[in-house]
Amino acid sequence: MDRLVRLRGAYVARSVRRTALGFLASAAGVAAVTGLIYLLRPHVPALSLSVLYVLAILPIAVVWGRVHAALVAVASMLLFNFLFLPPVHTLTLGAKENWLKLLVFLVTGLLVAELAARARQRARDAEQREREAVLLAELSTVLLSGAEVESELVRIADGASRILRTPSARIELGPPQRVPGEAAIELRAGDRCVGALYVPAWSSIDNRVAERFLPPLASLLGVAVDRERLQREAFEAEALRRSDSMKTALLRAVSHDLRSPLTAIRVAVESLENPSLVLGARERAALLETVRFETERLDRLVGNLLDLSRLQAGAPRTTKSLRSVDDIVVQALEGLADHERVAVSLPDHLPLVEVDETQIERVLANVLENAIRFSPPGTPVSIGAGVADGEVLIRVEDEGPGVPHHELERVFEPFRHASTAGDSKGTGLGLAIARGFAEANGGRLVVEPRAGGGASFVLALPAAVYPAAIPV
Repeated sequence: MDRLVRLRGAYVARSVRRTALGFLASAAGVAAVTGLIYLLRPHVPALSLSVLYVLAILPIAVVWGRVHAALVAVASMLLFNFLFLPPVHTLTLGAKENWLKLLVFLVTGLLVAELAARARQRARDAEQREREAVLLAELSTVLLSGAEVESELVRIADGASRILRTPSARIELGPPQRVPGEAAIELRAGDRCVGALYVPAWSSIDNRVAERFLPPLASLLGVAVDRERLQREAFEAEALRRSDSMKTALLRAVSHDLRSPLTAIRVAVESLENPSLVLGARERAALLETVRFETERLDRLVGNLLDLSRLQAGAPRTTKSLRSVDDIVVQALEGLADHERVAVSLPDHLPLVEVDETQIERVLANVLENAIRFSPPGTPVSIGAGVADGEVLIRVEDEGPGVPHHELERVFEPFRHASTAGDSKGTGLGLAIARGFAEANGGRLVVEPRAGGGASFVLALPAAVYPAAIPV
């Protein structure tokens, strides 16, 4: 409300200043022409010089309109009569023919003022229509090119304020509401209310401009709102389609991997429970080991599926702490079945990293497991580390089939394998989960082809920044 009061005060002050300036300019024009007549009177008959007052009427009519110009015409007639027609310094006329001459002068001045004012109004109307067309063209370009309607309402309202010549304006979508100190102008596109334009209640609006400008503006807003709604519906439909595709791919990918351990567990349990089957201690231990191994395999698969669902739902929650790369690598190796194939070469004095230890261990474990799975039996897998550009780089290299250049990103997609992998092993979730956890901790995971064959996976983690030491 205080803002509206300040705007109203400024608006009134501007109106008063413009009106006062108009009167001052009118007086100055009449005075200037009167002085010119004084200079020319010795050389030209005074009555013939009355036409010079047109020089004052025309500019006043063009700039300030017909009212000021009419006042200038009347004032010029009276002043010319008072100063130059006998008897001078009176408003009476000695010769009757002078009445007709003054009347002709007055009518001519008023006609000139009216014609000039009309020409001025036509020019202003043309400029006004041009401003309206330019603004509507700019808004249509912005709104229909994909900009959000809500974010552009302030810009649209500012443009409407300039067009309607109001001190301020704002636009809100939806039906108009009653707001103290403001007048709501409904924006309708056909039979539909798109929103409302709110202007100060005391501001004056040209109805012709409003009737010409606001309907196209409302139609443009309506089209933009409909575009956004249809775009949201399309996104939702696409999300549902992708979700269905993901569910289908998930079922296809895990059906065999779920069935295999379950089948092995069922066969082992049935063998242990079969009273007619005589088992020795070694056979019984082997069956129990099969149950344990397949149970762990099934647990890993379910864990991968749960992790993937969390990553796709958003960044997982991380509990970060300062950890050394050596500890993370050791913990990751402990969970691998073939960890003896991994050759570790870590330099001394590596910077600490601030990460969620469990998630980064999972990243390294998945990458190492992938490297071991796709490497020829008996070939080593190496893991090393270094520092570059404020990052700790952990590199895992194998001697497997490698990854083609055009598939360097594809291998990180769920349920995807590189074309060089031959018969795919596993569900293809490990690398997707590894990259998701790496990015959740502010890092990145990429794969690079090796010159001698194989693949090189690089896990980049930001090195921990230590506060500056306080001098003692």
